[in-house]
Amino acid sequence: MKILFLGDIVGREARKTVLSELPKLKNKYEADIIIINIENAAGGRGVTPKIAEQFFDAGVDVLTTGNHVWDQREIIKYITDSNSLLRPINMPEGTPGLGKTSLVLDDGRIILRSEEHTSELQSPMYLVCR
Repeated sequence: MKILFLGDIVGREARKTVLSELPKLKNKYEADIIIINIENAAGGRGVTPKIAEQFFDAGVDVLTTGNHVWDQREIIKYITDSNSLLRPINMPEGTPGLGKTSLVLDDGRIILRSEEHTSELQSPMYLVCR
């Protein structure tokens, strides 16, 4: 299994470049799964539903984020309803969205998680094993 992971996508120019080059990268690396971190894709601060949809429409399987995901308030409802736009798994309980998801592939299942590395948050490994 080959995974193509890109990020951190920061701002409009990075979005345009990645979206235009994504088909070539997928072919070049024969990627089975595409994961992209987009927490700064909206002008360098957060992500919007429209931007997330552009990446999903381009064939991205999972989008990861970090603490900047909340900078664009309209993402809250979207991330609450999404199984493929991940917030950090180690955010406080009750935070909207999922911190992990799983994909079922022809040759098995993979579990993906996103995390934020700050001293105020719990260890993501503790939370995955819970």
